[in-house]
Amino acid sequence: MSGPDGKSGTDPGAAAWGSDVVADVLRSLGYPHAVLVPGASFRGLHDSIVNHLGNRDPHIITCLHENHAVSIADGYSRVTETPLLVILHSNVGLMNGSMAIYNAWCDRRPMLILGATGPVDAYHRRPWIDWVHTSKDQGALVRPFVKWDDQPASAEAMVESLLRADQITRSAPHGPVYVCLDAHVQEAALNRYVAVPSPDRFRAASPPAVPMDTLAAIDQALRQAEHPLILAGRMSRSPADWQKRIDLAERYGATVLSSMNNAPAFPVEHVLHVLPPSGDKATEAESRLLAASDLIVSLDWLDLAGFLRARTGDAQSQRPHAARIVHCSLDGLLANGWSMDHQALAAIDLPVLAHPDTLVAQLLDGPFEQPAARVPDVDSAPHWTAQVRTEAPDAPFDLTQLAFAMADWSDTRDVTYARLPIGWPQRACRFADPLDFLGKDGGGAVGTGPAHTVGAALALKGSGRIVVGVIGDGDFSMGMNALWTAANQELPMMLVIANNGSYYNDEVHQERVAIQRHRPVENKGIGQRLESPSIELSQIAAAQGFQTQAPVTNVTQLNEALLAGTKVVEAGGCYFIDARIKPGYAKD
Repeated sequence: MSGPDGKSGTDPGAAAWGSDVVADVLRSLGYPHAVLVPGASFRGLHDSIVNHLGNRDPHIITCLHENHAVSIADGYSRVTETPLLVILHSNVGLMNGSMAIYNAWCDRRPMLILGATGPVDAYHRRPWIDWVHTSKDQGALVRPFVKWDDQPASAEAMVESLLRADQITRSAPHGPVYVCLDAHVQEAALNRYVAVPSPDRFRAASPPAVPMDTLAAIDQALRQAEHPLILAGRMSRSPADWQKRIDLAERYGATVLSSMNNAPAFPVEHVLHVLPPSGDKATEAESRLLAASDLIVSLDWLDLAGFLRARTGDAQSQRPHAARIVHCSLDGLLANGWSMDHQALAAIDLPVLAHPDTLVAQLLDGPFEQPAARVPDVDSAPHWTAQVRTEAPDAPFDLTQLAFAMADWSDTRDVTYARLPIGWPQRACRFADPLDFLGKDGGGAVGTGPAHTVGAALALKGSGRIVVGVIGDGDFSMGMNALWTAANQELPMMLVIANNGSYYNDEVHQERVAIQRHRPVENKGIGQRLESPSIELSQIAAAQGFQTQAPVTNVTQLNEALLAGTKVVEAGGCYFIDARIKPGYAKD
């Protein structure tokens, strides 16, 4: 038997070793890939995947850093909404990957992470190395930001642990899970039969339904409201669910706002999507929209309290808005005492403990009379997507120019933006499909953009969509060696670097501090600039198997590079563009 990489492996037969049992369970659960950096602590499992399973189902995807392995699984799940398997080497690999695990936790991404420890039984430890790779409670390193962790002590216990871990990570609200495998148990010969049951009776349950009285109250509130507003937050990538949200807004004549924090939940060019997707900074238009709304229906809107407070001018108020507020989310089930990612406590009139797409479907399918036809509550002015853009073709090459040139390029193609950088202008967003954009970096990490794009490309290979990540030069410089995995696995993708030669977001912070303290603003770039020498990003990408070209410094060169990159990606290759832009964020 040959695996996907052409290497031969033996036919799967009866499990002969502890790790063979683990491999059999992983196959039964349907994991297509195992993303990893090799490590001796799971050499038994590695052998079982290659020689017991023939390196298929799961197929090994090799990475150059554990942080990227986790981030690839994060990017993959942003598309599929299903977990990918990640394997980390011992305590040191877990430490390397922990930032990306936290990021996946904040993103509410499903993910099965297997780790390993040296033999728990000290008698079986090799001198030195097994001692430094063994921990009494390895899961404690990540326990505050995983849904569940375990360290099974026998082959039989590993079966149940993996079934439970898979069930938990696939249950909403999602999050990564971690199972640590004892190296000795992996490598022990089996002298008994260990059953691997069908996973059919261990599947995740459907999210809870909305109680009928709550559903009726929401329906009545939507009927009675004169100016209802739907905040479409963290929702599914399903095209069917996408259409149901459109149907819901049209049925009740509600205006809609989506967020750039998450993948799009509503088509931005729809007449009811009255403003550009919301960004980090409050706008006057958003404040006016909220002030005019007498009912707000939040569909798992990220940081609802912070969003409302920033746009009503009262950051300290526990009741920042007079409108009646419905908030549908399961996210509160993941709140813990270590991480503050649950955000500020929102004042809510009608809390709904359900998945927001469940609420939408129930409202549409419920035993309610069709509401009276309502003229959409929208301004008579042209829709924001039709308004004339203000940037001139000969303006300095900055993030705004880059964004609108890429918007023009992607308007006529099926493009998935795996990531967009800080400061991207909301008006350059033309999201018409749930896969047009996959959302921001939930944990505010740096270095995840390249691997998120690789994970999205893995999930979308063969789909006909062009996967492109637009990231900053700081993000790329920290995560650059994730590109090798894309080239190695022949994943079509494009990476565009918004290269301003700086960790620019921190320049902005230093400027604010300097102004507050009456100190020299011109010093804001010290310790921030990526220059002297400038990093030749294209050479780094080329060294890892990407096709590339000289850096681009204007819109004309960018357009030519995008067309060249399109041909490469459509032919199955990887392309890299270093766009040298002036520092600064878009004034949106």
